[in-house]
Amino acid sequence: MTQLETRDLSAGYDARPVVSDISLEFKGGQFVALAGPNGSGKSTLLKSLAGLLTPLSGQVSLDARAMEDIPSRERAKHLAYMPPDGGSVWPLVARRAVALGRAPHLKPLRDLSPEDEAAIDAALGRAGVSHLAGRSIDTLSSGERARVMLARVLATGADILLLDEPTAALDPRHQLAVMDVLQAEAKRGALVVIAAHTLDLVARYCDEVMLLKDGQVFAKGAPNETLTETNMAELFGAAPPGGVTGTEWMLR
Repeated sequence: MTQLETRDLSAGYDARPVVSDISLEFKGGQFVALAGPNGSGKSTLLKSLAGLLTPLSGQVSLDARAMEDIPSRERAKHLAYMPPDGGSVWPLVARRAVALGRAPHLKPLRDLSPEDEAAIDAALGRAGVSHLAGRSIDTLSSGERARVMLARVLATGADILLLDEPTAALDPRHQLAVMDVLQAEAKRGALVVIAAHTLDLVARYCDEVMLLKDGQVFAKGAPNETLTETNMAELFGAAPPGGVTGTEWMLR
C-alpha cells in the first residue's frame, strides 16, 4: 500500500519557513483534508508532499524513499498534483489538456496508445466533462476548467492525488460531484489529500482532517474529533450555536 511520509519537515520560500517540524504519515485508501485559515501553510505542505518544494529541513518520503531520490518521471507515475487555479494557461482543446496527464507513461516519440486513449476517455467521464472534450480551455467557465483539470489528474492513473482547493470554483452540485469522485478514488485504494476551506464538504466526505495553524499541525483525526466548536473558534473565530456540534453545524 502506498505510503507518503514527512519527518520533521520545514518548508517555505526564500529560506523562510511557512510550515515547521511537521511529521505525518499518509496511506493508500485515505481521503485526507488539510484545513485551516489563510496563511496557515496548507498549500505549502501540499506542494512539499508533491515534491514541488525542496524542504528547508527534514524529509518527504514515498514508500520509504526520499522524494528527491526518485526520478521525476517515476514520481509522476505515482503522484499527481492539481494547483488551486487548475494550472492551465494555454488555449488547448480540453481532451488534449487531459491527455497531458498521460505524459509520464509515454515512450519517446510515440503517439498515445489505445490504453492511453482509454484512460483519457475514462477520466473525462469520471470528471463529468466528456461533453467538453472538443472545447478549447479558454472558452470554458472557471468551474468547467477546474473539472477538466481534475480529469487530467485522474488520467495519470496515479495512486496519490494531491489537490489544492479542488471545489473552489464550482457550484454546489459540481462540488458534490467532485467530492464523490475523490471519495471513490480513495475507496479504490488511492491516497487523496486536499487543501480545503469547504468544511461542510470535508465533514461529509473526508475520513481524516489535519488542521493547520501558523505552519504547524494544530489537530488531526476524524472530522467529528477535529471540526469541533472549540477548534473552530480557535482557528476561525467562529463557532456553531450552543448545543450543536461542529460537524452538525457545517452539515446543515
